[in-house]
Amino acid sequence: MLSFKIIKIDIFQSYFFGEVEFRNDCYKVNIQNQKRGKVLKLPFEIASKKERMIVRMTGPGELFVEDYLPYCGESEWLEIDSDEITYFIADHQDQFDTIEIMDK
Repeated sequence: MLSFKIIKIDIFQSYFFGEVEFRNDCYKVNIQNQKRGKVLKLPFEIASKKERMIVRMTGPGELFVEDYLPYCGESEWLEIDSDEITYFIADHQDQFDTIEIMDK
């Protein structure tokens, strides 16, 4: 499992942009709706044979939202395109502290 600590996520017109930390390295994160379909891209290459991964955002207590997204390779940022995640974040802004990515 990959676990990204959320440093900040700000809302813009129809998407969220911010910064996450993974193993002491900081990366930009972009979360938006499914304009190009569901998408997951990571800021580094991973060795996974799975084509789809669970992306889960969690917060204090039992707050979480998750979606099953196709892994689309490497990008400059952590990119998450998911209607479910985007709309849930909009209703619970500033309540999340972690993004978890699992290939199970």
